[in-house]
Amino acid sequence: MRVVGIDKFGGPEALKIVNSPVNEPAPGEIRIQVAAAAVNPIDLLMRSGAFASAFGNLRPPYILGYDAAGVIDKVGFGVSRLSVGDRVMTVVSPIRSLGGAYQESLVVKEESVVPIPDSATLVEACTLPMNGLTALAALRDLNIPEGGMLLVTGGAGWLASLTLGIAKARGLWVIADADPADYEAVLAAGADEVVERGPDMPQRVRRRVPKGVDAALDTALIGPSLLPAIRDCGALAIVRVEPKAETERNIVSRPITMMNMMEDTNALLQLRRLASEGRIPMKVFRTFVADNASAAHDIQAQGGIRGRIVLTF
Repeated sequence: MRVVGIDKFGGPEALKIVNSPVNEPAPGEIRIQVAAAAVNPIDLLMRSGAFASAFGNLRPPYILGYDAAGVIDKVGFGVSRLSVGDRVMTVVSPIRSLGGAYQESLVVKEESVVPIPDSATLVEACTLPMNGLTALAALRDLNIPEGGMLLVTGGAGWLASLTLGIAKARGLWVIADADPADYEAVLAAGADEVVERGPDMPQRVRRRVPKGVDAALDTALIGPSLLPAIRDCGALAIVRVEPKAETERNIVSRPITMMNMMEDTNALLQLRRLASEGRIPMKVFRTFVADNASAAHDIQAQGGIRGRIVLTF
């Protein structure tokens, strides 16, 4: 099979097509003929060597990617929930021995696989798992009661868009920041209100919510300057920053990770249901054949992505 791998860390040019043996599913595992794998910003960081230590004793080529969708072509002993021929989506860790999602034939645990949403294409479905699970993890850890107020920064981004839809489905009131050109899209994704992004954004939120929001999910990595938007004793969910972020006024800082949810079948099924109902989006920004993975990473690095770039096999 073909995989997109790296022999050494570096820029987009480090990605190359490598021939690799096809793996057989062990008991409780499923093999997927991959049609599409999403490109996430963390893939670029892993390719660059920012997380080189995470690969531990693994030998290159390192296979990147977290999200994939395709058709099951073989199941291991004991698998009963899914069958050969099912169209499925999955989430996988690139630092495991079998590598990540950028491969034609992907073996994963049954718990990490669910059918794709109704009416979705395989390309669309692969955009959901990783960021959807991250949004679920954030809302779980923030634990905002129904009717509570949530602020989401980077409102037009992909993680934010999924969070907005999930939060609205849970009965939360949601405010997000965005450039004026993105207001309509952010409102359509589920925001009740939108404020203009920029240094004064927390003060704009306070003018709309005088006591401050109950909690915030900082997908834009604004950092401590966001705290004035949050009420006393509120909560801040942070992605990809130091877990011991300093706060004020007894605001609780909660570092968010989806790594402990990668085998949470119920969470993946929840994403499937919400997408099938049209409550969360499946937006593809652009597709590249796997042979052009370096070009896909180059476009991702330029920013301004709305949705996900997808590699096709």
